[in-house]
Amino acid sequence: MEVRESIEPILSDQVRFNAAVTTATLSAGGELRWSNRRLDVEKEVLGFSVDGLKIKIRAIVETASGMCSLAGEPALTRKTFTLELLSDNSLRIWTQKIQEYLDSLGRPKRLFIFVNPYGGKRSASQIFVNDVKPLLDDANIDYTVQETKYQLHAKEVVQSLDIAKYDGIVCVSGDGILVEVLNGLLIREDWDIAIRIPLGVVPAGTGNGMVKSLLDSCGEPCAASNATRSIIQGHKRSLDVATVSQGETRFFSMLMLAWGLVADIDIESEKYRCMGSARLDFYGLQRIFGLRKYNGSITFVPASGYESYGEPVDPEKEIVVEGESERKPNVEHYGYQGPKVDIMSLNWRKIDGPFVSVWLHNVPWGGESTMAAPDAEFSDGCLDLIMIKDCPKLSLLKVMTQLHNGAHVKSPHVSYLKVKAFILQPGQRTDDESKGGILDVDGEVLARGQGAYKCEEETLMSYDKLFIKVDQGLATLFAPK
Repeated sequence: MEVRESIEPILSDQVRFNAAVTTATLSAGGELRWSNRRLDVEKEVLGFSVDGLKIKIRAIVETASGMCSLAGEPALTRKTFTLELLSDNSLRIWTQKIQEYLDSLGRPKRLFIFVNPYGGKRSASQIFVNDVKPLLDDANIDYTVQETKYQLHAKEVVQSLDIAKYDGIVCVSGDGILVEVLNGLLIREDWDIAIRIPLGVVPAGTGNGMVKSLLDSCGEPCAASNATRSIIQGHKRSLDVATVSQGETRFFSMLMLAWGLVADIDIESEKYRCMGSARLDFYGLQRIFGLRKYNGSITFVPASGYESYGEPVDPEKEIVVEGESERKPNVEHYGYQGPKVDIMSLNWRKIDGPFVSVWLHNVPWGGESTMAAPDAEFSDGCLDLIMIKDCPKLSLLKVMTQLHNGAHVKSPHVSYLKVKAFILQPGQRTDDESKGGILDVDGEVLARGQGAYKCEEETLMSYDKLFIKVDQGLATLFAPK
């Protein structure tokens, strides 16, 4: 046996595999070879255990050619490879070197996991048991599991969670629980420390827009096994966080804000929840052929290259956002207040309604089948604005059918631009001034206008002016490499 610290194999030894003696090597780059087998330790090896002189390598590999998942993508399969060393000394050195390499990758060792048994198809618990738990066990990761029992339960839990005990928080859910966790972290007194903890998500909800965006950005299918593998591997990326403010009230958003057509379809289609995801298409047709338009205005700071949109405004005359220029006296503010913005120094522009739809997006996918903002980036300090002011119904139908691949943004009826700050002044429907709309943030109702669907229900904010600003790269997500 020889041990070398170079670009050549750092380990080379005789091992027994399937009753035959062969040479096994481990390279400095993390490639494990024996017989006609090769494993990329970083990408494919989850962990290992020792039984006598045997090292059991637990891995996750792509299924053999021709075998695909239900989504038509290569499926991942758990496998165990057993290498038997020929001496105690060899065993000691091999286990030491493999563990040292795994430790050098910065993988999480302890995770806090939320499982939402009520979201989507109510399959999160089964997904955790069948797809997530086995991989975490293979990777020797310790974890604490908390099932959510009611809305905002996850937010409550993370407000008092001992962050120091964990290397990450994982949500086996849709986007809603992930957003609750974000808001819980940012209202803590130690928010600046708490927000550094990496967040992970395994698809088990209705929308799954965030995890779809993460996996698709690396060409991976939106599957529980792929999402879990990326969490285990421990790679991270930064994520912009948008602060939605109305006076002293704040909500922290990581996915999207919608008003008009998209919000109406998303929220009002709940009455057809028994239809599953088909409810969105069914109700979408109703809303297109019974099209609504809303009065109101949007004021925004365009990103570089988008200054031609809208008309310039004088911020001293038109940009008034309560609670931004001055804090109310004798009020203690806990948690994160959002990025400081010198409102008067920015290049504000304005577009007046009426509008068919106003849609702000932080990541490309709004759901597994909705590529809302194909040019969105995770940490560019901008939100992508997708706006429709006027559109014939048949053209609008075509636009909506193109959401699956992002081609809708090429329509002459769609304006698509990037903004750094945004003010929304929502108004009433043009066909019935007694009725307002719905403000939908990350799939939850932030505000309802008078006469809107379920307008009697209490909401966090009122149907009035909102100020939205972006903090670049504030949060951290587990993501594929």
